[in-house]
Amino acid sequence: MISRDLTFILGGARSGKSVHAEQLAARSALPVTYVATARVTGDAEFNARIAHHRARRPAHWRLLEADLDLAGAVSKVDAPGHCTLIDCLTLWLANLLCPADGEPLAPARYQAHIEALEAALGNARGKIIAVSNEIGLGVVPLGAATRLYVDELGRLNQRIAALSTQATLMVAGLPLALKPAGGA
Repeated sequence: MISRDLTFILGGARSGKSVHAEQLAARSALPVTYVATARVTGDAEFNARIAHHRARRPAHWRLLEADLDLAGAVSKVDAPGHCTLIDCLTLWLANLLCPADGEPLAPARYQAHIEALEAALGNARGKIIAVSNEIGLGVVPLGAATRLYVDELGRLNQRIAALSTQATLMVAGLPLALKPAGGA
């Protein structure tokens, strides 16, 4: 019997996945910690996206920023009777593969981060909602670095989906149940 409560929400850019995740967190009626993985940069357009997400969240939600140690962040805030919303795994993986200092992590190091996250989610005692992009529906990208990213995100998404108790694909703002609650 699975005792964890892990909802995994996937979708493309502007598919409504973050809004859906936020609605689920609000409907849980639990205290919420929003774990943000985006890194504030010198990119004004990206920073405006971050500001949009911030403005949309309820002021009483706790915020924890975790650009690299996501497993540590989840472990820190996870508790029975608490909801943790992770937005998003896509940016977190980008932080691992393309760190701010420009030095990519060796595969063993970023895999260790992924394994630690998988363990933290598997051992979670509270409600967890994790958001990620589905980027594997298009053509195989040109360039080794982009292919590595797409491949690693696809593998990460598969691992989290397998661990989840519910999985939803967002398309045009509509939730499509991939793994209904109580489903296999």
